[in-house]
Amino acid sequence: MSRRRPAGPAFFTYGFRPFFFSAWAAAFLLVPVWVHVFLTGAGIAGPDPLVWHAHEMIFGFLSAAIAGFLLTAIPNWTGRLPVAGWRLALLFLLWLAGRGVMLSAHADDLSGAALDSAFLVIFSALVWREILAGKNWRNLPVCVMVSLLATANILFHAEHLLAGTPDYSLRLALSMVLLLISLIGGRIIPSFTTNWLIKAGKPQRPRAFNGFDKLVIGVTILALAGWTAFPESELTGNLVVVSGLLHGLRMMRWCGWKTTAEPLVFILHAAYLWMPVGLVLTGYGAIAPSIIPATMGLHALTAGAMSLMVVAVTTRATLGHTGRPLAATRPMNVAYLALFAAAIARTLAPLFTDQYPAGLSVSAALWSFAFLVLVVYFAPMIFRPRP
Repeated sequence: MSRRRPAGPAFFTYGFRPFFFSAWAAAFLLVPVWVHVFLTGAGIAGPDPLVWHAHEMIFGFLSAAIAGFLLTAIPNWTGRLPVAGWRLALLFLLWLAGRGVMLSAHADDLSGAALDSAFLVIFSALVWREILAGKNWRNLPVCVMVSLLATANILFHAEHLLAGTPDYSLRLALSMVLLLISLIGGRIIPSFTTNWLIKAGKPQRPRAFNGFDKLVIGVTILALAGWTAFPESELTGNLVVVSGLLHGLRMMRWCGWKTTAEPLVFILHAAYLWMPVGLVLTGYGAIAPSIIPATMGLHALTAGAMSLMVVAVTTRATLGHTGRPLAATRPMNVAYLALFAAAIARTLAPLFTDQYPAGLSVSAALWSFAFLVLVVYFAPMIFRPRP
């Protein structure tokens, strides 16, 4: 199918432009604000700072990255034209409105909850429409996961308004993000690795998505369902550990160690490595909480697997869709290293209670520096038309 370039600003010609850029900018801003509030005891206009932090990292930062990826990938999956122009602008404004609501007193009432929830509800409906219209049955599981992510945001507000402290909704949302990484990452990482190995003239080839991958995802679904409902259960902990070990075996089949010469490919493997690490730590956090603090596994999965996968995928997609060579540049490598170090510092911080504020500050500084580099480096590509 021939593709026409939508009229209007370049910023709204493709979903990756507004949503990737906003995800990077949100990540750069959200963490320093949270650390300042945590260390000084300052308040914010919206809900309890911890509630706000959890919500915005998942339903602000991660949801923007997911929206940008799917709005860019689905046209390739279906052969349909991308959502662009005023429709994309309205969807983006709805995401922005949610960020504003969560920093206002309306975060604690029904009107604010409805406005914040609207973005993911409308986005999930859009994903369903495009996948069904394109008869792209292979990606129906993606529709289900995005719908459950939207449901988790609604449940978040229900828990917040009725109980004061969201709980199940946050784990449901994180589970959906992990499953999206498991499914889509399990397709694109071997594929991109194979392409690079062929160009590099290397004989090794990753194993393509097969029955073992389906087994790993099936076990992960059971483990995450148990974690969502019964996070402190020893049975859940053991199941989550098993799923983590299976993910470790899975990624060993992808020949990641052969891609160190090209960081744009290697970062995908480095990001996915945090999946088994985070799941194993999360499982042991339930089995032996006196030895492994629960927050270690949580931040290995969030600051590690999710955030690094967001950066790995968004930077690659931006290069490709703006006509640049698919090769990491020095600023990108600096951002990758800083974010990886931030994930290590954030994961290990709970082990050093006396130095916890310092560890948190170091992690936040590295994190924000990494995303600032991305904002500055990619801004010209995002705001200007493709050459």
